[in-house]
Amino acid sequence: MLTAIILTLDEASNLPACLESLDWVDEKLVFDSGSRDSTCDIAREHGARVVQRRFDNYAAQRNAALVETQSEWVLFVDADERVTPPLAREMRGAINDRHVVGWWLPRHNYIFDKLTLYAGWYPDYQLRLFRPECAHYDSEQHVHELLRIKGMTAKLREPIIHQNYATIPEFIERQRRYSRYEADILYRQGVRARLHNFVLQPVRQFFWRYVSLSGWRMGGHGLLLSTLMAYSQWVLYRDLAGVGTNSALES
Repeated sequence: MLTAIILTLDEASNLPACLESLDWVDEKLVFDSGSRDSTCDIAREHGARVVQRRFDNYAAQRNAALVETQSEWVLFVDADERVTPPLAREMRGAINDRHVVGWWLPRHNYIFDKLTLYAGWYPDYQLRLFRPECAHYDSEQHVHELLRIKGMTAKLREPIIHQNYATIPEFIERQRRYSRYEADILYRQGVRARLHNFVLQPVRQFFWRYVSLSGWRMGGHGLLLSTLMAYSQWVLYRDLAGVGTNSALES
């Protein structure tokens, strides 16, 4: 049995197409963290089981979702992702391989309505299809979750479709949200923001995205994305400095 799990919060606009692309799975589980729109109603209309849990962090949310299913295999899909028929067929065949406990999916990211194949956004492998008895998410990795898995993993060929950032303001806001989580993690690891970080880290990020990962191949699109990611690094170290300041004030 294969269960597809979708974490949601106010995903009414994205969820219908996502669930329709998952009609081939044995069970659809929408794990919601308190949506105020019609997300849960849409989920039920598409035959999904809905479980609600207050959100604390992404790793904890995914681990809690795993507890809600007894399936032999699970597939995590974001609400803004779509599983194509070729990928569905490949996954159906893959879970019959008894030697592999986890499968990495390549991902096609559409950013500002453009398929983004450079600057680090492809193949963008995601470990999403796995046997839950062999895996759990690292509780210390609150964002960009890290799956700890025991056993052999392999890679699929067909990509999952990710309808990623639609606008620049959405990109900036989501990166700001991620940076707050990452800053907390870095601070707990003993990392502190230094003055040179505010210059060197954004420059390194830009060079890595635009040059090393061939963002230049996408023209203005690659330049824009590399610049936005450099700015996100500056925000990360600003937030890291803020964590330190707030901790000092509290003490």
